Amino acid sequence: MRWSAFSLFCMLGLSAMAPQASAAGEDYGVLIISRERLEVATSCEIGIYIQDQLTARLFQEDSTSFNLPPGRFSLRLKLLPGQAPGCNPGMLAPGSQEITLKAGDILKYRIAMNEQGMYLKQAGLGY
Repeated sequence: MRWSAFSLFCMLGLSAMAPQASAAGEDYGVLIISRERLEVATSCEIGIYIQDQLTARLFQEDSTSFNLPPGRFSLRLKLLPGQAPGCNPGMLAPGSQEITLKAGDILKYRIAMNEQGMYLKQAGLGY
């Protein structure tokens, strides 16, 4: 009886330590990009390019997230051709932004617009 109670307490102790060990060993960060606000006055689809590869498409009031390894990433936003009139991309290649992500980071950005075009603006997580 003593041996089974001892083994039960040991297993409970190990199971309580397991989530902490896995959280400490995270080897990725989370990048959230949203178009929840109406800061970009277009109904066109916006393409999100990471390292010059199309990784997501966002319509108004959409958001997406990525689990990425730690490091520096080049992010680019571009209007994508679609069914709505005026959604053809321009001739100039849009500028890119560099973002550094560390293991365990959760970074949120929202799409905004200024005179140079669309860009990512850091936002609070809101929870």
